[in-house]
Amino acid sequence: MAVFADLDLRAGSDLKALRGLVENAAHLGYSVVAINHVVEFKEKKQEIEKPVAVSELFTTFPVVQRATSSRVRLYDIVAVFPKTEKLFHVACTHLDVDLVCITVAEKLPFYFKRPPINVAIDRGVGFELVYSPAIKDSTMRRYTISNALNLMQVCKGKNVIISSAAERPLEIRGPYDVANLGLLFGLSESDAKAAVSTNCRAVLLHGETRKTAFGIISTVKKPRTSEVDDDSLPACKKAKCES
Repeated sequence: MAVFADLDLRAGSDLKALRGLVENAAHLGYSVVAINHVVEFKEKKQEIEKPVAVSELFTTFPVVQRATSSRVRLYDIVAVFPKTEKLFHVACTHLDVDLVCITVAEKLPFYFKRPPINVAIDRGVGFELVYSPAIKDSTMRRYTISNALNLMQVCKGKNVIISSAAERPLEIRGPYDVANLGLLFGLSESDAKAAVSTNCRAVLLHGETRKTAFGIISTVKKPRTSEVDDDSLPACKKAKCES
């Protein structure tokens, strides 16, 4: 059974409203949600708010929290929202982040290029598309589908997640409805389902690895000489062995 996730629920000052947002997501079938704290750096040495503690929302409920801030260790997922081609290239190739968010509220000011996206995929960085703006406005719906299709032409559906960016309960849709929406974004049926399940889990694991792992060792068992098939020996050597 797939575990569905929505990694973009917008945090607000009203904890009661945020609690209702999480409860509505759980009612729709999501097992994992992330509380998104968005910070726009307009001033130097700008103070960053701390994430909402789970104990402030529920007594026992696993909530993954997320932010686009420099206090990396306080958050489980770190995402960036590049608005220029240069920043997008840097985010894909160099920044130590888990998600690169794709704008859906306006037409992209640049074209996606294959090299930086391939680097991001190799690094395990995900690409996030949000669908709630498409619910609110027909113009944003057109931009959402257009930008999503442009992304799919390059990444081929790899490492893509679909989130709600919901601020109110009515803006969240069920996981199967979101998977069907992924078909409009150019995803295959399997990739659309992965965009709300396995790809989200990969992002969570990437965030955990980013905070804890300093290196990875891969070991491969080398076959013994006796295990080598006789067919791999030359015919002349095989004849001598048999004699």
